[in-house]
Amino acid sequence: MRAMTVVPGKADSAAVGEVAEPPLSDGSMLVEGLLAGICGTDHELVGGEFGSGRSGSDRLVIGHESLGRVLEPAAGFTAGDLVLGIVRRPDPVPCPACARGEWDFCRNGLYTERGIKGMDGYGAERWRIDPYYAVPVPATLGSLGVLVEPASILTKAWDQVDQVAARSWFGPKHVLVTGAGPIGLLAALIAVQRGYTVHVLDRAADGPKPQLVRDLGAQYLTDLSELDAVPDVVIEATGAGQVVVECAKLLPAAGVMCLTGISPGPTSIDVQLDALIRQLVVRNAVLVGSVNAAKRHYADAVEVLQAADPAWLGRLITRTVPLSDWPSALVREPGDIKVVVDLQA
Repeated sequence: MRAMTVVPGKADSAAVGEVAEPPLSDGSMLVEGLLAGICGTDHELVGGEFGSGRSGSDRLVIGHESLGRVLEPAAGFTAGDLVLGIVRRPDPVPCPACARGEWDFCRNGLYTERGIKGMDGYGAERWRIDPYYAVPVPATLGSLGVLVEPASILTKAWDQVDQVAARSWFGPKHVLVTGAGPIGLLAALIAVQRGYTVHVLDRAADGPKPQLVRDLGAQYLTDLSELDAVPDVVIEATGAGQVVVECAKLLPAAGVMCLTGISPGPTSIDVQLDALIRQLVVRNAVLVGSVNAAKRHYADAVEVLQAADPAWLGRLITRTVPLSDWPSALVREPGDIKVVVDLQA
């Protein structure tokens, strides 16, 4: 069968590969792959920056943002159900976090991740999965179910903000989201659903991003100087050091910034670190990093997407490419937000 493959550690090795049918060891439930989303992690895998395949294989099937249709029924699922697969698997020890189902906080690094580390992903015409790691997708979501995995990153991020904020009384009103890619836009969507006043910062002055933000009822900024409020919460989705520092300076007493982005390359910036540390300390402000998601965050993500305007969500998917030409999804085009691969084309 066909699949989205790379050679781990080898740059520019993206190919439409012919691979064997998924082994039963991947799980008892057979799924027909429908869509796979492309994100920054996939670009890094294709760039040879990291990644590892299953034992004994020189190729890795990538694709961790998934949507599929059940072909063979299994516990809790019937043929025809829409599902997606959770990305991370707990380590075999397991560490205390993995033993509690918090594999997103794995302490020893022995976890595996579908399409990233030690396991083939979901970017294939068919894949198998243990029903425990399969997330049901309501039929009403349809193809928008491919957004559940990226949305789970944000439901986890907001969970972290809530847990940090719970150390004391906290009544946030203003939220600043930096970056209007898929992660930033989904962060803004959740903030609006929570009833906050939302401000989104991005460099793009044209294209679909400004209107998507405004259609949420949020304020779109192309420069931080345009911000007319003090953000109680910042969801940072660019990974740009200068943006992180400038936004950290804005945090008020008990403010929280959640870092969800990683810069694609090393940069050096001049920072008066002592002054910034003093400001964070005297204001009881917090910077917290967040990556991946636990099973409950996927369920939360489904609820978030079900509560959203499907027409607005559909505008996040700006391009769909066939599996037969999936490497073209890696070439960024003007106006791209979320690019997905049609695994049956």
